[in-house]
Amino acid sequence: MALTDADVQKQIKHMMAFIEQEAKERVEEIDAKAEEEFNIEKGRLMQTQRVKIMEYYGKKEKQIEQHKKIQMSHLKNQARLKVLKARDDMVTDLLNEARQRIADMVKDPERYSKLLDGLVLQAAVDKNILIYKEAVKRNIIVRIDQDHFLPSNICGGIEVYNENGKIKVSNTLESRLELVAQQMMPEIRETLFGANPNRKFLD
Repeated sequence: MALTDADVQKQIKHMMAFIEQEAKERVEEIDAKAEEEFNIEKGRLMQTQRVKIMEYYGKKEKQIEQHKKIQMSHLKNQARLKVLKARDDMVTDLLNEARQRIADMVKDPERYSKLLDGLVLQAAVDKNILIYKEAVKRNIIVRIDQDHFLPSNICGGIEVYNENGKIKVSNTLESRLELVAQQMMPEIRETLFGANPNRKFLD
């Protein structure tokens, strides 16, 4: 039985509707798949970027922490140097005061005369004359130099030389003060600043 035009049109419409439905379903599947892949890729990219951002700021945080440590170390060193400078200034002031007191004492003829007697005695000239003569089998003459004097910037005291001037024993007030200061510096520092906790050995 032959199909009429109406039947043909009906079948064509039915086939077109079927094709359109399949096409629509296929498009929906593609869209759903694309959306799924998009979300997966987006999640992957976000995670990658999140890791990169965390690594970046982690490095920045470490750099800042390191910078802070360096700055703190620098500030501590500066503070320590300032403390050491202040302590050295105090010791210098103390020694300068001692020099000034010596200079004031020299202005008193009676006290200075007694001091010179003591310094000459410490040089042990008279005592050592006999020992020297016995040791080298030679005579020795001790005299006071009337032509050469101590420098004007020295408070006073004596200097003893051998005959050719190559050997000198300095017993000036400054040299004695320097000697005493060197010997007593640990005690002076401990008196001024207290015991040093970092010092393991005592002189």
